[in-house]
Amino acid sequence: MGAQLRQLRRQIRSVKSTAKITRAQELIATSRIVKAQERVAASKPYADQITNALSAVLIITSDRGFAGGYNANVIREAESLITLLREQGKEPIPYVVGSKGGIWYRFRDREVGAEWHGFSDRPDFSNAERIGRKLTEDFLKPDAEGGVGEIHVVYTEFVSMLTQQAEVRRLLPLKVAESDMRPEGKPLPSYDFEPSAHDALDLLLPNYIESRIYHMLLQSAASEHASRRRAMKSATDNAIELISTYSRKANQARQAEITQEISEIVGGANALADASAGSE
Repeated sequence: MGAQLRQLRRQIRSVKSTAKITRAQELIATSRIVKAQERVAASKPYADQITNALSAVLIITSDRGFAGGYNANVIREAESLITLLREQGKEPIPYVVGSKGGIWYRFRDREVGAEWHGFSDRPDFSNAERIGRKLTEDFLKPDAEGGVGEIHVVYTEFVSMLTQQAEVRRLLPLKVAESDMRPEGKPLPSYDFEPSAHDALDLLLPNYIESRIYHMLLQSAASEHASRRRAMKSATDNAIELISTYSRKANQARQAEITQEISEIVGGANALADASAGSE
């Protein structure tokens, strides 16, 4: 019985240590979500405006784990897209952001066009610039030199603290939508291009790609923190429940030990009394 109690106490100490780690991870993720949300909100107006002025497979995962189904959802969505593109007679090449995605593809000996990591939870615009330059460069290459004809992005959209969903967006080629809708109370804008519309597009294209990628990196970072917070809270809650279960079992084992000790004392006292009575 003593061995069982010692084992339960060791398990309680172990689970308590785990709970401290998961609780710390939960608090860290919580503190970072707010900042990540602020950065998403700050990038959205510029991203929307440049899309209006102009309106491949890049897979955005995380560098660290402890984020629940965050990476699995993105990779599953990316694989569905890759299957669809192949059915259309295309051969997609993954471009991967985040160590977790890179590990997933390398483990399966899959070819990767490029890989970036080390900034998934705190991206800045320079990260988006590096990614955007590579994607734009490959898009502008002739087919004979290995250029890509389309660029899609699979990332995680931050909907709320409780909801984050994997999304697919096509960046290039641009899909132009004509509209005769007028801004309220204003005439339709007129654009003059100098030296030409083609040259203006060449200048704006890298900015468009980089701004869109930056916004998606920020969305993914906010989603990563929210997913990690939710996963760590669940792990902490489970640890607390497990501690309660082990503590209850430990108390039961201790009570059984006490009962056994009392029984032995009473048995010994009775045996001594009987022996004394016999000697008389």
